[in-house]
Parts: sequence; structure tokens; C-alpha cells
Amino acid sequence: MKILGIGNALVDVLYRLDDEHLLSEIHLKKDAMTLINERWEHEIENLTSDIEKRMASGGSIGNTMVALARLGNEPGYIGRVGNDGMGSFFEQKLSDAGVHTQLIRGDEATGVAHTFITPGGSRTFGTLLGAAYYLAPNDITEDMFCGYDLLHIEGYLVQNEELIETICQKAKQAGLILSLDLSSFNVVSKHRTYFHHLISDYIDIVFANEGEARAFTGSFDSQEQLRHIAHLCETAVVKLGEQGSIAMHEGGRIYKCHAEYVENVVDTTAAGDYFAAGFLHALTRGHRLQKCLHTGTVLATEAVQVMGSQLSPAAWNRIKTSIDCR
Repeated sequence: MKILGIGNALVDVLYRLDDEHLLSEIHLKKDAMTLINERWEHEIENLTSDIEKRMASGGSIGNTMVALARLGNEPGYIGRVGNDGMGSFFEQKLSDAGVHTQLIRGDEATGVAHTFITPGGSRTFGTLLGAAYYLAPNDITEDMFCGYDLLHIEGYLVQNEELIETICQKAKQAGLILSLDLSSFNVVSKHRTYFHHLISDYIDIVFANEGEARAFTGSFDSQEQLRHIAHLCETAVVKLGEQGSIAMHEGGRIYKCHAEYVENVVDTTAAGDYFAAGFLHALTRGHRLQKCLHTGTVLATEAVQVMGSQLSPAAWNRIKTSIDCR
């Protein structure tokens, strides 16, 4: 099965902080994604001028598609970037990894996710969507889905309901399985009713971390969260951080996978994105949920041990050996 992703095409600008003080100065909520405007971004750039930073291709779904390509898949990606250096950087990084890009080019600047990594590996985002904000329903055409079997969608897109509705309708008409990552607890809280409609009417597979699942279901019990989501779709997955992950098919048993011990968590930025890649990689090869959870866990474990989302060739070799990609 071939996997296609659609989401906000962003370049990550990564900063490692010694404490959380700067987050207060720039008015960002820890562990959340906050949309910022150009004035806010200018303030961030001024306050971080003396801090070392790194750039990487980013966006949740972009990260997932890159990981899938590294595992030997031939994924595709739909997004909108600007006619600028950042847009070319984003496209080149995905192409180098083996992702087939279907990028819409706009006159706006390419979106940027300012990513602040605090002790313990937590990450906080200040995101200027830029060109990604202007991805529109009329950009989405039926032929974009040709040759693919599964579409993985970024929950952040729910902030444009007409866009995500169009995506889901056209993907379903093309016969694709639909997978959704809930993306951020604050986005889920704001759009809870619409997410319920989206999952009930279109989505086959849902990924949520514990905070997102709590915001969606109102429950603090992870297994209750899982059952609630699985009642609305075919397959539900709840990621529990150090407690591992759980999954179930509607009406089936609950599967659980323990997290692997990591002595030094460097950065959790792409852990959930890589988990989704591993899970979907195994699922589309016909594996059972236990194997899917294990594969996702292997990828996430490697992801939290590096800054950003770029794993070394040695790390990918370890992953392939561990999950047996044959």
C-alpha cells in the first residue's frame, strides 16, 4: 500500500533552551503549538538572536513521510510553500529522503515553526504558517490521490474546515483509507465538535497522545479514551509517553506496548510523527496491532535521542534491524 500525506509545509527552526524562562518572555504555552503573526515572529527573532539554532524540514506530516521513505516506502506529500529559499530547502529535504512532493507554490513566505526544546526534551512551537495558511480547497484535485491507498492528515488543518472537508471528501471518493493525527491538545480543545464529525464521518485511523485524547474525550483514563475514539472509527491509537502506547480496533481487544527506556531524552519534537510512520508502515504490510505499536515505538525511541527530526544512517540501520523491514 502506498501512503500519501497532507499538512502544513513548514521549515523547523530549532532552539535548545536551558530553562523555560524565554517561553514566558515570548508568551508561548509550554508543550503546545501556538500560531503566531509576523510581529510576534519578529519579537522571537530578536529575543533569540544570541541562541544557536538549526534548520530542518518539518511539519508533522512532512516528518512522517520522510520516516516512511527511510523505511523503504514510496510516500507522497501535498503542501503549500513559497517561491523562496525556505520553500526550496523544504522540497529538497523531502526529495532527498525519497518523498514524492506535490507542492503548490505561492507568493507568500514559506511557513516556519520556531521550535523550543526545554530540559527533558519537551518542545514548544511558535508557528507562522505563511504559505501553508493559504492551502485552499481548490488546490486539492482528484488526480493528487491517484496511485495511493492511504491518506495521512494533519489535525492542524482543522483550523480551515472547508479545506479539510474537501480533502476528506475527495480522498474518500478516490477510495483511500484516511488516517488522522490529532496534532495538539489546544487545537483539539478549540475544535472538539468538528473533530467529532470528522472522525465519525471520514476517518478510519486516529492517532492521539494522552493530552489530545483527554481534550477530545473529556476522560483522564487512557483506556476509556481509547474505547471512546475506537467507537467512532476503525482503529484508534493513544500514545502514553513513558507509559508506552495502546491501540484497538472497534469492538476488539486493547493492545499495549511498553515504551523503551531512554537514558537521555534530547528532544521529543518528531517522536509522535515517527511513531505514526512506524505504525502505518507495519499496518499497511498487514501486521497486527501489537507489531504496529512495537514498530512505532522503535522509531519514536530513536527520534527522542536527537535534536530535530534528522536521524543518522546508523540509526536507520538499527531501526530496520529491530523491526525487520523485509
